[in-house]
Amino acid sequence: MAHKKGQGSTRNGRDSPGQHRGIKIFAGQTVKAGNILVRQLGTRVHPGRNVGMGRDFTIYARIDGIVKYEPRGKERRQVSVEPIEAAESAPTTPPPSEQTKVESAEGGA
Repeated sequence: MAHKKGQGSTRNGRDSPGQHRGIKIFAGQTVKAGNILVRQLGTRVHPGRNVGMGRDFTIYARIDGIVKYEPRGKERRQVSVEPIEAAESAPTTPPPSEQTKVESAEGGA
């Protein structure tokens, strides 16, 4: 006769690793072509300019540039990549050091 109770077996005890979904690169960050921006199920975020979408709805950058998230309609949002050259040439006013040089040259004449 056994003096210890037998160890029962269980059918649980298994777990799968997480799938690492979500936004990988946030707005304002620079990316290289091919970088993954968003891993998702379905189109929670839609692809915009200079961005592609894989079969599993992964959104990736097609060009080097700066990431930009923007609304698309009332309830949707999209992600785009702006080229770096366009983002750098956007400010049209000269830096403050050049403005003071121009003003002082005009005032002296």
